[in-house]
Amino acid sequence: MKKNLIKILAAAGMAVLTMGALAGCGNSTTETTAAGTKAAETTAGTTQTTTTTAAAATTTAKATADLKGSISMVGSTSMEKLATALSEVFMEKYPGVTVQAEFVGSGAGIEAVTNGAADIGNASRNLKDEEKSKGIVENIVAIDGIAVVTDPSNKVENLTKDQLIAIYNGTTTSWKDLGGADQPIVVIGRESGSGTRSAFEELLKLEDKCKYSNELDSTGAVMAKVASTPGSIGYVSLDVLDKTVKTLKLENTDPTPENIKAGSYFLSRPFVMATKGDISKQNDNVKALFDYIHSDEGKELVKSVGLIPAN
Repeated sequence: MKKNLIKILAAAGMAVLTMGALAGCGNSTTETTAAGTKAAETTAGTTQTTTTTAAAATTTAKATADLKGSISMVGSTSMEKLATALSEVFMEKYPGVTVQAEFVGSGAGIEAVTNGAADIGNASRNLKDEEKSKGIVENIVAIDGIAVVTDPSNKVENLTKDQLIAIYNGTTTSWKDLGGADQPIVVIGRESGSGTRSAFEELLKLEDKCKYSNELDSTGAVMAKVASTPGSIGYVSLDVLDKTVKTLKLENTDPTPENIKAGSYFLSRPFVMATKGDISKQNDNVKALFDYIHSDEGKELVKSVGLIPAN
C-alpha cells in the first residue's frame, strides 16, 4: 500500500513537471512570434521611409532635369551683384537652364519686360503707376540701403538730412560749411533713368532739383569717380561699399542692414524683379527662379551680398 502511494505521488510530480515545461515552451513561442512581428513591422517601416525618400529624390531630380531653356534679366546696375550670384547658383542647380543678365539701368529693364524683350526687369526702386498700369508686377526680393560716400581724405563724418539735401540742391557748395576743409563740393550722381537716382531723389524730395557736377551711368563709375576726386560726394548701393571711399553717417547712423531693418537709417529702397503679369503666369523656369529666391537658401544668398531679404 505504501509502495503504491509513492508511485502515485511520483506520477503526479512528473505530470506537473511536464505541464510546466509545456507552458514554458508555449510562452517562448508567443514571445518569439511577437518579436518577429515587431521586427517585421520595423523592417516594413524602414522600407517605407526609404522608399518615400527615394521617391522624393527622384521627383526632385526629374524636376531639375525637366527644366530647360533660358531666363533673361535686364535692368539695374545696382542689382548686378545680386543678379550675378543668383544666376550662378540657379544654373548650378538647374544645368538645363541658362540665365542671361544685362545691366543697363532700371528704366531700361522695365521697358524691356514691358515690351517682352526680357522675362524679368530688375529695378532698384518702386515701380511707377504708369508702369503698373501696363501690367507690370512689382516683385520685391530684397531691401537695399543707399550709402553716401566721399573721397577718403574728407574729414566730415556725419551729415543731417537737411545738410544732404542742401548739398544736392546746390545751396551748400563748400565742405567748410559742414565742418570740413575749405574745399568745393563736387556733386556726383547717376544718369537719368537710374533706379538709384530715382530712389535717392524721391526719398529726399529732390526730383528734378539736383545740381550735379557729373552724372555717371553705373554704380562702379560713381565709386571710381568719388574715390579719385578730392571734395567729391556720391551715392551708391550698400552692397558695393569698400575701402576706396569713405562712407558717411546720416543723422549719426551707419548704413547697416540692422539699422535699415530698425528704420533708423532713412535712405533705403527695394530691389524689384518685375514681371509682366503675376509670377504664377510666368513660364516654369521663371517660376522656379522665384521659388528659389523666396526659399531659405535664397534668403541666405540675399544676405550674402549685403542685402536684406524682403520676407
